This record gives sequence, C-alpha cells and structure tokens, in this order.
Amino acid sequence: MDRDQSIALDLGIVPSPCFVVYESALKRNLEILAQVQESAGCKILLAVKGFAMFSTFPLLRKTLKGICASSPHEARLGFEEFGGEVHACAAAFSESDMKELVHICDHIVFNSFSQWNRFKPIVLKSGRKISCGIRVNPEHSEAKAGLYDPCSPGSRLGVRRNQFKEDSLSGISGLLFHTLCEHNADALERTLAVIEEKFGKYLSEMKWINFGGGHHITREDYDLDLLCRIIKDFRMRYNLNVYLEPGEAVALNAGVLVASVLDIIHNDVDIAILDTSAATHMPDVLEMPYRPDIEGAGMPGEKPHTYRLGGPSCLAGDVIGDYSFSKPLEIGSKLVFLDMAHYSMVKTTTFNGIRLPSIALYKPEKNEFTIVREFGYQDYRNRLS
Repeated sequence: MDRDQSIALDLGIVPSPCFVVYESALKRNLEILAQVQESAGCKILLAVKGFAMFSTFPLLRKTLKGICASSPHEARLGFEEFGGEVHACAAAFSESDMKELVHICDHIVFNSFSQWNRFKPIVLKSGRKISCGIRVNPEHSEAKAGLYDPCSPGSRLGVRRNQFKEDSLSGISGLLFHTLCEHNADALERTLAVIEEKFGKYLSEMKWINFGGGHHITREDYDLDLLCRIIKDFRMRYNLNVYLEPGEAVALNAGVLVASVLDIIHNDVDIAILDTSAATHMPDVLEMPYRPDIEGAGMPGEKPHTYRLGGPSCLAGDVIGDYSFSKPLEIGSKLVFLDMAHYSMVKTTTFNGIRLPSIALYKPEKNEFTIVREFGYQDYRNRLS
C-alpha cells in the first residue's frame, strides 16, 4: 500500500480492529498481472489460500483467469463467487473431497500417483472434462524458512524424480511444481533449469504446466522482463500452456489492519496491549516469524517512545514486537499495521473467543469507506458444538 493512502484514510471512522483493503492498490496490482499475462502469454490464477475477500472477486476476475484451491471449500468459493477456471491441489484428498471437487473443478492436481490411481475412476465417472495433473518435487529449495520450503528433506509435497511412474501417466495432462516464497524471477529461472533436467522428458506429453505460487510479481523491484522472457522461452520450447498462481502478489501492499491500544503497563519495559492479537489475527508473526511494519513507527529506540506491543489473549507469547513512536501511546490510540491483506485475513482464528477483525473496503479516489463484514458471537459459536 502506498504510504499516502493510509494517511488519507480517516481512522476515526474505522472500527477496531479492522482489515481495510484499498481498491486502488488491488487495481494497481492487477494492472501489473495483466501486463505479464499479455506479454508472456500465460494465465494467472488467484490463490484463494492467500486472499479470499470474495466481495472483491468481481474486480479480480476482470484480469485473472480463475482460482486455485487447496480444499473443497476454497474450490466452492471460487466456483460460486469468482467464475473462470477452478483448479484444486492438495497434499491428499479424501473420497468425499473428490466427489465434491469433480462437480466444480476444471483442473485437479494430485500430490501422488497413489491418489491419482485411487481417484481416477471418480474423475472419469463424473462425465465432465477435467484436466488432471501431478505435482512434482524437483528437490530444489529456494525458500529460506523451512516452514515454507516444499522441497525440504522429508517433504510430503510432490513426486520426486525417483518415484515418478511413467506407466501411470495415462489421463494426466499437466504438471505442477511449487518452490517459491516471496521470490523474484531469478529463483524461478533456477528452478526451471532443475525441472527441465529431471522432468523434461515428460513435458512433450503434457498440455500445460503450473509454475505454482510464491512469485512476488507486484513487488517494486520484481524483474518483470525476466519473468516474461522465462515464460515465453519455456512455452516456445515445449508448446505448453503456462499457469501461475500467486496469492500474495494479488493483494501485496493492498491492505492494513487497524488496531487500538487497550491498556499500557510497565513490566521491565513499557507494554501496550492492543485489541488485535498476533496469535489470532496475524499468526504468521509467530509462525514465520516476522515483524510487521506499522505506519509511522520505528525500530526500538529509534524514536523517543518505545513499547512492546502485545495482544489480549492468554498466550504469554502473544507479542507482535517492539516499536518506537514519536509521541507516547495512549489508551485509544490507533495503530495501522501495513501489508495485511494477504494471508493474515484468511488465517485468523477465534482462540480465546477474541472477536475477529471487521473487513472493510476503501476507495481513496472517492474517499469511500465501506464496512463489508463485521463478526460477533455467532461466528465464534458456530465453529463449536
């Protein structure tokens, strides 16, 4: 999100906590993705696992060709709310999953030949023209964090070359690989070299290949020319349709999480307890871990007033991080966490019964702020029994 966009938003009208997505930022990202599709001749899908704010789907589907899902629920959301192509891929499907997916998916990618051979009869019996694929594991790691490395030793994701079953390819029309996480195009170039070395002999039998997600296409320093050249060269060599399925690139820098200070205490350090929680509202802060940026805040000690920011949950480690501010924080002070549209929104939980953040859409050019969804007790209760 552009810095001046958050300043233009009147925080006084924003409920707290609240995810606010900037329509103008989504449009900016879509313009870049449209440029890639046109120049490279590829198809870009929305990874619903990264961004699932379906009230924005009418805007997204003007550019993106469909969605990719990791579960029947995601696939159904894409089918009902997005339109276009519906792709599904997961580490494993159950029989009930497959019976649901064959009625709504255009592409289904299997994580193993065992799954493909088991569910091939259900696919064929559906009577629908479903393009099936196999996920491959090139055993080539690009992700720095082990939590996000699908090619780490012992990974459960994808078929390795020494387990690839040529005699089970009948009915398979595509391959999928995924190695990237917030990477530039050079990482894709290195991965493709390995893919061609290990699986190149099978590409002539395929109709499409999916380069997976993790492409940080809309990042400011992303090498768009290299990406387009890589895709065009690959398509020319193998005469395949190429798919990309970024989630983060669609909503990168497109939203914020507005939170408020509930209390300020001092235990060795000054501590501000917020109405937003790392554990429930931005779990990647603890899982990755990482330190989200806050509008106007600095590193500890950089500005006159430093606070440790924590959430209201009972988890002792529900700490977002240490930040410094130009002025002292007060009860009721509002903070704006940046780049919160992707992943944070879809990974929220109701641990401790903490209320989920509201969801809002902001159109800066019209100064139009709309609360799309608010959450309450029933949302918590309905997850239980």
